[in-house]
Amino acid sequence: MDIKELLYVLSELDCIGNITDAADKACEILSQYAKVKKTNGNNVIGFLKGKADYTIMLDAHIDQVGFIVTDIDENGFLTVSTVGGIDLRALPSRSVTVHSKQKITAVFCSTPPHLSNGDAEYDTISKIKLDTALGKKAKDIVSVGDFVTYNQECFDLANDLVCGRSFDDRAGVVCLLELAKRLSEKELPINVAFALSTGEELGLRGAITAAFSLNPNEAIAIDVDFGDSPDVPAEQSSVLGEGGIITYSPILEKKINQKLTNIAKENDIPYSTFVTGGKTSTDADMISISREGVKTSLISIPLRNMHSEVEILSLSDLTHLCDLLEKYILSGGVFNA
Repeated sequence: MDIKELLYVLSELDCIGNITDAADKACEILSQYAKVKKTNGNNVIGFLKGKADYTIMLDAHIDQVGFIVTDIDENGFLTVSTVGGIDLRALPSRSVTVHSKQKITAVFCSTPPHLSNGDAEYDTISKIKLDTALGKKAKDIVSVGDFVTYNQECFDLANDLVCGRSFDDRAGVVCLLELAKRLSEKELPINVAFALSTGEELGLRGAITAAFSLNPNEAIAIDVDFGDSPDVPAEQSSVLGEGGIITYSPILEKKINQKLTNIAKENDIPYSTFVTGGKTSTDADMISISREGVKTSLISIPLRNMHSEVEILSLSDLTHLCDLLEKYILSGGVFNA
């Protein structure tokens, strides 16, 4: 599969709570190129052996945002709670999949504009009910604790832009799978560990256990960041199509960033930079403080409409990011630097 096909396949599968379809598929693909194991916490770990006893960990989270059922009323309407950060403004009238005894499609209720005076506000998700259209039969099919996910299919936009759900962070996962494919055919100067971690949307949980288990010498997390959009301040976003975003922060390793930047310049690989004064709110935060500490960097993919069912990214950004990471790894990272 090429990068776009792989992104579409993984994004339309789910990975939330005990639902691991996307992780299972990614594990199947990764096992074609690396030695793979799946941990008790549903992390997928792949490993490629290099010449030196030095390991770089590449991390991207496989989980996604969604919902969990908290109540079912007599008329078949569901109350849900969020799993990860959700923008309540975007929910009314959206269709979703309820993962119950059988998968069913439901719709978030929407107050007609005639009755809302155009200013309906929801301060809590419990006020936005899900309509299953099952009536009293809902309690026979749906249970409290069932998960709910967006069900938007991926589609192409103009130029090389694509739209879909769960690109945060299936895009990063796709980059790691593409890298594993490329690197499996080459002699590596260092060991490479691929961590497809879970629980990022619930507090970076999977990265904590993955980093502890792998105990790498250095690491790079691959995630998404805010893409340019009319409603996002320019200083807080990056332009789609201009490559991956190399993040600078006091908690990240500047030597890695400097080498990534040099490689990008030497090979005409597009990239941009972003600076934050502290935490990155990504897996990089937890990886960097694992055990005695890990030299860690973060490269992000510009993404519009984050945590929605219509996330947008540029396929060229994925390709450029893969090119940059491939050359960085083949150069030995910051081993002995």
